[in-house]
Amino acid sequence: MLRKLFLFTLSLVAFASLNAQNLQLHFDPRHSLYGDNINAPINYLTATFEMFKPDAWGSTFMFVDFDFNFNKRNPGLAYAEIARAFKIGDFPLMPHLEYNGGLGLVRGTGFSFSIPSSYLAGMQYPFKLGNFFMGTYLAYKLNAFDTNSHDVQWTLTWNSAFPDSKISLGGFFDLWTEDKRDIAGKTLNDGKKIVILSEPQIWYNFTPHFAIGSEVELSYNFARAEKFTAIPTIATKWNF
Repeated sequence: MLRKLFLFTLSLVAFASLNAQNLQLHFDPRHSLYGDNINAPINYLTATFEMFKPDAWGSTFMFVDFDFNFNKRNPGLAYAEIARAFKIGDFPLMPHLEYNGGLGLVRGTGFSFSIPSSYLAGMQYPFKLGNFFMGTYLAYKLNAFDTNSHDVQWTLTWNSAFPDSKISLGGFFDLWTEDKRDIAGKTLNDGKKIVILSEPQIWYNFTPHFAIGSEVELSYNFARAEKFTAIPTIATKWNF
């Protein structure tokens, strides 16, 4: 679960008085579903902290993931994203800057690795569609592999707004390009590949603070899995 939900970044831009933070805990059954076919030696828990904070100049969104997939169920991966959107008066498009990166450990060894960072710059557009707050952005993406990969990413986000419902929906769809690499991470001279990642979520809100739900990670060509995968989770969430 590397790329997390933009549930707040674009969808709540109009509500400048809102601040939102939440803590999620997901049970990820990828080993039971795919095993070594996608290099998933165990099932594990993932803890996610998300924050969205709008202000007079735009909004800031960030999250941090911790995968408890190392020896004795200790954290074996930490991954973070932070994004900033900038308001320009009443102009409908907002400049968008973003950074992604992380660190990990290889289970059963003392070997550590760095998840290649990526840097994005583009324009985003928030809008409302029925009872959904929507958002989209198109950005240039620099993937900091051993040899830099110059790419493009398109993202669509959605978040439901049903005031009288206990059910809330949200999610994102990402599509980006990157240079093809071998298993050791070396850039190949075979051009680009397309990566697709989407994570729709559904939550039942027992209270304004506590929810139980699920997220489904849908991906293609993501994290060295050169195939389509669908990984549902069982999750709890606490809204601060």
